Amino acid sequence: MPISLPLPAHAPRAGTGTGTGTDTGTGTPTGPGRRGHRPAALALLTAALLLPTAGPALADSHEPETGTDTAPAAAGGDFRSAGVIGEDRPGTATAVSGDYLYWTFPAGAGQRITVDATVTLPDPALRSGPATWQVDLYDGLRRLQPCVGGRPTAGADTSAETLELSCTLPVVRPWAESWADDPLPGAYSIRLTATDLPEEDLGLPFQAEVSVGTEAVGGSADGGGRLGAPLVLTSRAGSLDTDSADTATDPEAGSESTREEDADSAPATVPEPDGGWFGGWWTDRWAWTAAGGLLAAAAAIGGYRLIRRRPS
Repeated sequence: MPISLPLPAHAPRAGTGTGTGTDTGTGTPTGPGRRGHRPAALALLTAALLLPTAGPALADSHEPETGTDTAPAAAGGDFRSAGVIGEDRPGTATAVSGDYLYWTFPAGAGQRITVDATVTLPDPALRSGPATWQVDLYDGLRRLQPCVGGRPTAGADTSAETLELSCTLPVVRPWAESWADDPLPGAYSIRLTATDLPEEDLGLPFQAEVSVGTEAVGGSADGGGRLGAPLVLTSRAGSLDTDSADTATDPEAGSESTREEDADSAPATVPEPDGGWFGGWWTDRWAWTAAGGLLAAAAAIGGYRLIRRRPS
């Protein structure tokens, strides 16, 4: 009489399909152990395909800060009193012919900056001859930057009512040699003025409006380094603030009028760009590197299979 022995509690019963061993006689893996590699491979392939699109998605998810001032900024009469503008904040001015108008704006690494200016000229009946207008751009070191595109200088005859000017800067670099004049991250200044006009037309009223546009160029602007800090204008460059120590020891020192004068003479603060002064960690170079790595891996696997192929 045959005797049936009870199976252990942890052993799978025949026919249940829950085992992870090998098929008897064939040695072929069965059960979840064989199928478990497919989800991992699919997940790896999906991550590799989605990696190039993850960076732009994160960059585009930035939401503008609430409370940002979008009212047009008035122009200043020099670099220190320049009005702060941006992509969402234009600049306006009502002045007279012969004045110099200044605005300032932030620019980060990897951006191509374009400045557009529209001048509403004085009444043609009051003008006595043609005039030439020009828009100039200066970096944080007050170096005049060249325009690689646009129309920075334009002439207007006596019948013209408006004049359009524009200037496109070279791509802002995160770092450059000390002898190079490449644009660097920091505060940039716009100067608009009439460079050539009849003397009789000096003092005629006109209006001006400027706007700034930026374009991200991607990883091609990476320079292999970065500055220690952006080039922004300081209120007391080249001098030690010794008054702060005296004020700290004597709270009563310093009159209110003196503090107000210091506040009025200090330049306006230029905000940091939305993408930061030096951009984020993501560039299209990551996509090219990942694609190159996948192609190299595929070539290595294909070469190995070709060399190790056994004759049937």
